[in-house]
Amino acid sequence: MMGTPRTGNLAALRRFAAAPSPPAAVEHCELCSLALAPVHRHLLEMASRQVVCACDACALRFPPEAHAKFTLIPRDARALPGFEMTDAQWDDLALPIGLAFFVRQTPGGAVVARYPSPAGVTESLLPLSAWDALGEANPVLERMEPDVEALLVNRVGEARDYFFAPIDTCYELAGLVRLHWRGLSGGTEVWQEIGAFFDRLRAHARPLQEARHA
Repeated sequence: MMGTPRTGNLAALRRFAAAPSPPAAVEHCELCSLALAPVHRHLLEMASRQVVCACDACALRFPPEAHAKFTLIPRDARALPGFEMTDAQWDDLALPIGLAFFVRQTPGGAVVARYPSPAGVTESLLPLSAWDALGEANPVLERMEPDVEALLVNRVGEARDYFFAPIDTCYELAGLVRLHWRGLSGGTEVWQEIGAFFDRLRAHARPLQEARHA
């Protein structure tokens, strides 16, 4: 005897609840196709400026000083507690959001400002004079690794956070903004996500003089 529609629906729900969840997609090394752990290294493909997932064996073939097709992206963020940037210097950059990351690109050494937006990462060529002014006040900028490390600035509300951050970390922040932004002002959720992101970064970043790359 067939069950009523109600009991049939209940049985289907029980089967659905008991069914195992589908396995999470496994990422693979983009150089050798080896399956990767959820936390893994990244490389920067220099020609395209694209971030590439890599296993440890492939990643360590491309140290930052090698100037090869790929460059290893650092693992850790480094805190800059003594960094100096005035409100006027920030305003001169004319960025529409209180978040940005600044990358010195090779060859040539041009500094590019990028900031997260609802559409993804937006790029703005930084006036050389503005960067020179920051460099005069903060000689530590000479220690930032070109291409793969950025000066990450958080001036949202009362925050004044400055880090040398791996560029994949900066793109992670941009992804959070793109995913959670709602309406014209972003909505409550996106600012909570941004706050949580910087809470994690502060908890794990070490002062510059103590940080070492694995």
